Amino acid sequence: MARSRVKRNSIINFIALAVVTVIGIVLSVCSFTIPFTNTKFNGFANSISLGLDLAGGISVVYDCDLAKDSNTQNLDNAIDATVARLSGVIGGEYSEATITRQGASKIRIEVPSVTDADEIFELIGEPTPLYMTLTEGDGAEARIVGTDIEDVRVSYQQNEEGKYEYGVSLQFTKDGAEKFANLTSEAANGDQKLYIYIGEISSDVTPLNLTCEKKITGGSTFISGSFETYDQAEAYALQIMSGTFNVSLELIEQTVISATLGADALKWCLVGGFIGLFLIMVFMWWRYGDFGYLAAFALVIYIILMLFFLQAISFVQLTLPGLAGIILSIGMAVDGTVIIFERVRDEYRSGKKIPLSVKVGFKRSFWPIFDSNITTILTGIVLYILGTASIQGFAITLLIGIVLSMFMNLVVLRFLVKWYLPLNSVKAKKLHLPKQVKQFKEVEVTNVGGQAND
Repeated sequence: MARSRVKRNSIINFIALAVVTVIGIVLSVCSFTIPFTNTKFNGFANSISLGLDLAGGISVVYDCDLAKDSNTQNLDNAIDATVARLSGVIGGEYSEATITRQGASKIRIEVPSVTDADEIFELIGEPTPLYMTLTEGDGAEARIVGTDIEDVRVSYQQNEEGKYEYGVSLQFTKDGAEKFANLTSEAANGDQKLYIYIGEISSDVTPLNLTCEKKITGGSTFISGSFETYDQAEAYALQIMSGTFNVSLELIEQTVISATLGADALKWCLVGGFIGLFLIMVFMWWRYGDFGYLAAFALVIYIILMLFFLQAISFVQLTLPGLAGIILSIGMAVDGTVIIFERVRDEYRSGKKIPLSVKVGFKRSFWPIFDSNITTILTGIVLYILGTASIQGFAITLLIGIVLSMFMNLVVLRFLVKWYLPLNSVKAKKLHLPKQVKQFKEVEVTNVGGQAND
């Protein structure tokens, strides 16, 4: 009675996991509108952020030198600060863009899925300086420059007439906040206006002007203007932000990559991957019988989890090197499965029954799998920290894949085999197990009565 209950529980567990797996497959590959909402779900696979080599786009490289108005003489620190600023400027418009430092004095910017390169070149190709003065026209002294500004963003505030309008909020650096407080104090005491120039100070340029009635402290201010829409205010904010760089940027390389090349590469990688998975599953069945089916089941769960995490982790971009990392991690997962089942075969060959062979096989496989995966994880971490963007793409997918492979082999596969044993714990042929080697006990022969026995 108890045995039939255990079998029934195993069947229920398999059915429940199969239903969940089917749901996972649907969520991974299908796109649909969520019932009773207007929200469209694109599926895990379709929501993965693709890198430049797969999605196409533009790649530009800038050489950096200290800007004329730079507030630092350390080019290394200035470039790091500029990378952070560019991430704010471009990342706000293109969330999938990557901005990385390259070599000693270069910055590489990659923006996937962009067909009009002029959008990026106009945004960052010619940064516009910002100046604040107390006088207007040629010869005005710049009291505050772009490098005194720490952050620029679009705001929506109420003006003196009680109407709400779009504008730009400026957050100054520590030194910039002190300069701005002194500047507004002079303007208020002298009944002067504060002029803001975007570009060169010139009588040909009409600046924004602010009336200062009192000293402004706190390190921030709000600039209002004739911004009728959010987009107009945002364009102005981006223009100001581009003038806050501590370095001057000289465009030395630009590449427009066709999306067709990446699409073809992705298509053939997927075709090769599916063929490889099919051959792996056939081999696992040929070698391990029903255990091979369980391994294939675990591998499907592994792929679903991989797709989920690739689209769920915001900083992951799938690239061609990243695909190589996924394929390598799948190989590591299959390798771990082979280690486990070969240990089970060895234990069964030595004379143990199937349940005990499985128990000992999993136990003796733990440390070899754990050690090999930990060393690979450490290697992936080093590659991610020290590598370039393409190597980082390989490292991050490899790390995700290795962690999931350990989970698949040491947790998922163990449960599947545990549920399977109540259904078959004696039929070795269904598991393609080898013949057992007979064990003989050694018997000590003694010389009885001093006579040797022939």
